[in-house]
Amino acid sequence: MANSQPCHKKPKGEPEYESKPDGSSIAIIGGTGFEKALSSPRLMEVETPFHYKPKVYLGEVSGYPVIFLPRHGLSHEFPPHKVPYKANIWCLRHLGIERIVATNLVGSINPSLKPGDLVVPHDLIDFTKGRDATFYDGTPVVHIDFTKPYCPQIRRALIQAIKGLGEKVWDRAVYVCTEGPRYETPAEIRMFRRLGADIVGMTSCPEASLARELGLCYASICLVSNMAAGMQRRLTTKEVMKVAEERGGILLRAIEETLRLIPKARRCGCRRSLDEASLRSNGTLKVAFQSLL
Repeated sequence: MANSQPCHKKPKGEPEYESKPDGSSIAIIGGTGFEKALSSPRLMEVETPFHYKPKVYLGEVSGYPVIFLPRHGLSHEFPPHKVPYKANIWCLRHLGIERIVATNLVGSINPSLKPGDLVVPHDLIDFTKGRDATFYDGTPVVHIDFTKPYCPQIRRALIQAIKGLGEKVWDRAVYVCTEGPRYETPAEIRMFRRLGADIVGMTSCPEASLARELGLCYASICLVSNMAAGMQRRLTTKEVMKVAEERGGILLRAIEETLRLIPKARRCGCRRSLDEASLRSNGTLKVAFQSLL
């Protein structure tokens, strides 16, 4: 295992690091600050082979044990194109996580979607440029099936949860992921619309595909924070965060209800993502997979 870089200095007042997880099988990946919704959060640092030690919070949401991973780091120190996606996903798999519920702030490309709307995307387009997007860089060569980028079981639970709260939910949408950290140009947004995209963000790729490569279930609940470039007069981070603060409560309630609705048994195809994913024998692929962990 490669040596990890020194961990970031722990901000004053944070919980002490835990030494081991509590058996949670569901993780939430989201923006910095979600840990405030956890009961008795405990901080844990996890060593990985990717020169970064992710920090995760162990706790409960409405009595359900979960692990929360701040996507951008404890102090929001990583811009979207620098997020340590491989270390983050490897860390969760290493801790025994089987399912991931991700939260994303997105811009609306589809004029029917408005700021404050909740969206559960079913497909995505990757327009990132230089991100490290696979665990399988060598032999055996692996090509996972990504026909359904988001786990059908978790998607159903998310949709049912949002509807159960009396909220409108867009249950089908195509998410296009851009490199960032800048916002898109109006011309780019027009292009994405012609390609069939409904929403635009900067963090779903390669997060979703990395999870699939390790056999994890992954789905996303998106909050529309703004109309995309060219669809409103001006776009500022301040207004994006204003919508996030106003609708953060309903986002949390939707996740709480989703945890209750996710079936215990995994009956989707996510866990079998490596079946027939290589020209090599499954035995060879299994050895390669185990070497990652």
